[in-house]
Amino acid sequence: MGGSNPYIPEVQANLPTEPYKVVFLLEDSGKEVEVQADPAAFPYGHDGLPGSLLDIALGAGVDVDHACGGVCACSTCHVHVESGLESCNESSDDEEDMLDNAPGLSDTSRLACQTVPDGSAPVLVRIPSWNRNLVSEEH
Repeated sequence: MGGSNPYIPEVQANLPTEPYKVVFLLEDSGKEVEVQADPAAFPYGHDGLPGSLLDIALGAGVDVDHACGGVCACSTCHVHVESGLESCNESSDDEEDMLDNAPGLSDTSRLACQTVPDGSAPVLVRIPSWNRNLVSEEH
């Protein structure tokens, strides 16, 4: 499961046409992971909207908890877009409803699965320490 939720309206987002920079700040370790997001490679995986911050993070090996598979049905992928928020699609009413359940809300809060930058600015995303699920299950 991932990408879209059949029970909510489809999110409209302008996809970038050129590569752009996304930096993920991992609050638990203080580590920064810089990613060159390449729209020609979207989607990187199957979780979150194609080109979403969740898609980009997972494609770069950055763990972001996402219990619902990235379909805007929970708030576990809550992140803070510290800069570049103006380049991202507007949050939908459904995203806002899910964010109401998230801890640590701020003016920069977004669900990573629903936030799609258009590539017009670099993006800095802070992943709160309580968001990162460091448990790994072997198959």
